[in-house]
Amino acid sequence: MGKLAKGIHHVSLKPGDQETFDKAVALYRDIFGMEELRSGDGRAMLDTGAGCVEISLGEGSNSLGAVNHFAIATDYVDQIVEKVREAGYKITVEPRGGGESKVRIAFFQGPCGELVELYQEKDL
Repeated sequence: MGKLAKGIHHVSLKPGDQETFDKAVALYRDIFGMEELRSGDGRAMLDTGAGCVEISLGEGSNSLGAVNHFAIATDYVDQIVEKVREAGYKITVEPRGGGESKVRIAFFQGPCGELVELYQEKDL
């Protein structure tokens, strides 16, 4: 039968209020340029190009489990960090790597408390 998994379909974020929901949708749609595939009734599904970010409004934050972070593949770590910083989000790890390591990364904390890694892998 071979490999049963085809990849990650989506990462789910569960903001506890409308303001945080709106901030989360704006971050991933407007700063990252993710296409809104579906939205309505307190839900939004945004296309990363290799999976989705699902944002679902609900009572309180999601406490069913913990995800340390999720990584978004990009060729623009430094540019995104500046946009995210300008939007008021906390950069938890400044851009680092590159050169011989062939990987450049940075981390920030999103509006739902999620930790997001920006991951650039190529000849830098």
